[in-house]
Amino acid sequence: MTPQRDAITDVAGVRVGHARVAGPGALSGTTVVLAPEGGAVAAVDVRGGGPGTRETDALDPRNVVERVDAVVLTGGSAYGLESAAGVMAWLEERQRGVRVGPDPAHVVPVVPAACVFDLGRGGDFRARPDAATGRAAVEAAWASGDHAPVATGAAGAGTGAVVGGLRGGTGTASTVLESGITVGALVVVNAVGEAVDPATGVLYGRYGAGGPPAHPPRDAHEAAQRRLARARAASAPPPLNTTLAVVATDAALTRPQAQKVAGTAHDGIARAVRPVHLMNDGDTVFTLATGARALPSARGPLAFDPLALNAILAAAADTVTRAIVRAVLAAPAGQRGPGGDFPSYRELYGPHSGDGD
Repeated sequence: MTPQRDAITDVAGVRVGHARVAGPGALSGTTVVLAPEGGAVAAVDVRGGGPGTRETDALDPRNVVERVDAVVLTGGSAYGLESAAGVMAWLEERQRGVRVGPDPAHVVPVVPAACVFDLGRGGDFRARPDAATGRAAVEAAWASGDHAPVATGAAGAGTGAVVGGLRGGTGTASTVLESGITVGALVVVNAVGEAVDPATGVLYGRYGAGGPPAHPPRDAHEAAQRRLARARAASAPPPLNTTLAVVATDAALTRPQAQKVAGTAHDGIARAVRPVHLMNDGDTVFTLATGARALPSARGPLAFDPLALNAILAAAADTVTRAIVRAVLAAPAGQRGPGGDFPSYRELYGPHSGDGD
């Protein structure tokens, strides 16, 4: 089945909003994935050795929080986690959150968040997201409406993203299963690893996706590698990098099932970025399950199908891989300035970069 927009917003009720830090030396921003009214079952799997997160412990299936209303992905390293406070305030004003008292206004919104390292990418180390950035992003998500297109490339938390010396960014994709269940992904690709096979110039995420990928001509690849080598020499290597993802589905999942989806979705990162999960990565995947569709029923004496989750697990990984490819392809012409020299994949490979996924 063909998804409506090939975006995470193909999951009914899920909305996405971006906000960018203003200023001449700023190259950072925040992205908010907003769940439907009533929230979504949520889970997280953190694999990187240097994560920057907020409220991830609350998502442990052993703990009390059942549902969340939003997930925040942000630039600004640990400083940028302040953007979640703006989202929390916005939710409180709408009485969305964990009810903690007799008054409907007595709520505590649980807003999990994760950050990427982009400090100084635009030249100003102090230009990073704050609570106002988070509020602007959640307001943009709310205003977007259902099934809205999602901006990719240098958008939101992917504004200053870099992957293997190339511009990274924000990407999205979705898959509709035979059961009618939708699985969508949104990624922010800011990895210390490579997204491009240095031997061929092919994006790693293209291998095994719909047949063998077309390889750029050797001369084009060699010229691209020389340009990338010059860019890397002119840019100080950032000490921390991260790939973040939110996988959303309209399936009715338990919290342990949602956590399994988050864990398997990391396979999608590993297919598209190499290496991953290093000590200077903060790779983190969230799952949001809205519960609008039941898992397929079992055939035979069982009341449920213990393997019904498999299709969602496979789709989560595949969809994350496609979203990463789209993020790299959507990156605009390279950023060159006081924060470094970061060409884009399309800038290096031009007509040989491919035009889709």
